[in-house]
Amino acid sequence: MKKIKKKNDWAAYLYILPLLLLSFVLVYYCIIDTIFVSFTDWDGMTDEFGFVGLANYAKMIKDQTFWTAVLNNLIFFVGTVFVQAFLGFILAVLLKKKLPGSNIFKAIYFMPIAMATSIITAIFKIIMDPTNGSLNQFFRAIHLDGLAMSWLGDPNIALFSVILVNIFQWMGFSMITYYAGLMALPDDVYEAAKIDGAGFWRTAFSVTFPMVRGTTNVLIILGIVGSLKTFDLVKLLTGGGPGRATTVMNTYLYEKAFNDFNAGGAASIGVAILIIAMVMSFLQVKLGKED
Repeated sequence: MKKIKKKNDWAAYLYILPLLLLSFVLVYYCIIDTIFVSFTDWDGMTDEFGFVGLANYAKMIKDQTFWTAVLNNLIFFVGTVFVQAFLGFILAVLLKKKLPGSNIFKAIYFMPIAMATSIITAIFKIIMDPTNGSLNQFFRAIHLDGLAMSWLGDPNIALFSVILVNIFQWMGFSMITYYAGLMALPDDVYEAAKIDGAGFWRTAFSVTFPMVRGTTNVLIILGIVGSLKTFDLVKLLTGGGPGRATTVMNTYLYEKAFNDFNAGGAASIGVAILIIAMVMSFLQVKLGKED
């Protein structure tokens, strides 16, 4: 019996071997190579490079632009993940009521996820145009000219404008994830809450929300990784400007690699992104008490 069990164990490893090999080639090899490059002065173009030890990391730590990018990433994370999760939860609770037309609204809210980021950014650049944009025209039409501003050109609000676009794009993902979690909750809990006199909002935040804590933790972990991976949205909307107002770590990494031809410095930023993502995800798992 023991020999049979051992043979079955090896068979299980053989089944997942192709996926492990593919993951190593496409993911782990690239990570190892990036770590190796971060200890060199490679320019990313030639075959010549020299080992510089921790010099790239020392320059990165002293680089004020890098810390500006880290701060922007942190603001982006807080401003998107928690707002998206909150709005997604509220929408999921409302749609669970199966109101007339709820399926149509689910499709509408989920639609931006299926749209290419390039299309979304093109639309919002038109909407947020300071002169002819529909957003500023709306404020002027209702005599709130003070709210008409350069949404993507003002350093004080450009990052928050990018956050707004990201929320629009990904709020539907939070909604559909919460909605799937709500479908698995037992109805007798809601019946008990109704008997106790709990209203809609009390039931939502005192009964429903604690029961989908696992879903919330998953969304936060995905949000951590997603916010650190942010590149295309910022690059297409603002290019990291004005100034450094919307520069995030990935756009700064891009500048180092393709504008400054400093692949070693760019690799060190990539390693920093990986470490931050791992630490933040680990802390979230521990705080959420989820395996």
